Amino acid sequence: MRTSLPLLTSEQLARLPERARNVVEYRKSGLSLNHVQGCPLDCAYCIRHTYGLWDQRVPRALMTDAEAVDELVNHRYFQPHITPVQLFNRATDPFLPAVRPHTFAVLEDLDARGLRNHVLVITRHQMKTEDAVRLNGLRNVKVTLLFTYSGIDNKDIEPYPSTVAAQSLKIMSAAVGRRYRTVLYWRPLVPGLNDSPEHLATAYELSKYADATVFTGLFYRDEIAEYYQVNGLPEPYDETARRKIVPETLEERVLSTFAGSSSLFRKTSCAVSFAHGEPDYNGHYGIPELCDICPLAQLDLCGSRHQVPTARRIQEVARTLPDANGLVVVDITEGAAVVSGLKEEQPRYYLQHALGFQVHDVRHPHRDRRHGRADIGWKEATS
Repeated sequence: MRTSLPLLTSEQLARLPERARNVVEYRKSGLSLNHVQGCPLDCAYCIRHTYGLWDQRVPRALMTDAEAVDELVNHRYFQPHITPVQLFNRATDPFLPAVRPHTFAVLEDLDARGLRNHVLVITRHQMKTEDAVRLNGLRNVKVTLLFTYSGIDNKDIEPYPSTVAAQSLKIMSAAVGRRYRTVLYWRPLVPGLNDSPEHLATAYELSKYADATVFTGLFYRDEIAEYYQVNGLPEPYDETARRKIVPETLEERVLSTFAGSSSLFRKTSCAVSFAHGEPDYNGHYGIPELCDICPLAQLDLCGSRHQVPTARRIQEVARTLPDANGLVVVDITEGAAVVSGLKEEQPRYYLQHALGFQVHDVRHPHRDRRHGRADIGWKEATS
């Protein structure tokens, strides 16, 4: 395979921020591959701020696609047929014209290896009917297209219109006999910006075209808040958080608007698994306040595969990772294992996917009814 973008020189690579040089990184919903970096869409809330890549607007390649796939499948965290993969979700859009050839090259390489892993491709760019034809040529990998749609019409915050993603969702969902799945990735929801009754109703109508819908809030990290302040953008919150922010009243309004839906989810892995007719690969089953909006058939499916691991089993899996050698199992409940001793998040994600069961870090407890979200905008739990 040959890259269509010029490769960075060794000197250019050395000048990149350390995290940007790591083209394979575990994020919550999968092992993320990012050997192409740079995006001109300029969404003010982009996660690129936290990687030191905000000023890189022209896509460029750090290595060839073949080298990148080899690095992915030989990575210590990669498990064939098990580990979910995310493609170009950290530093570019996979369907920018210059990036599209790389996206298909990676997908076709993974597919040719006979891998049956989930591959999540998140985009807000224009897609075409010929893309559906090419995606339908894949026989092994389970591809999900997640269309990032917010409905934000403030061009200072989101210059690239959400209508493009909406149209792409409709086009790609309409393809006959498609093997891939489509998800309305409704994000980021921000109070006062895109949560009017009209915004919510528009999203509900758009959701009818997708196999599933996920709603979530804003990552408002320190670097993003600083960018908002320097550029005079309306600050959505008075404080930042390590987790996404979805205030309680906003969630209630979303659930009310989607009362007639049977495919709305709080978590990406839940939506992707549902769309493919599989149990949740992140093992959220067992946390009732998270699963209370799921279709009954999906709950039954997840329940049929739900197995609470023993502390011994968790330690057995952890022993395969050098960066998990300090792990201590603090507690195990029906819904999650609580652990300590991990220096970072990545081995925790590996354990979740290897076990199909939630693994929480004791330093970051999951609060009642806002599982995995920031405390901002929530009343104190009464139970």
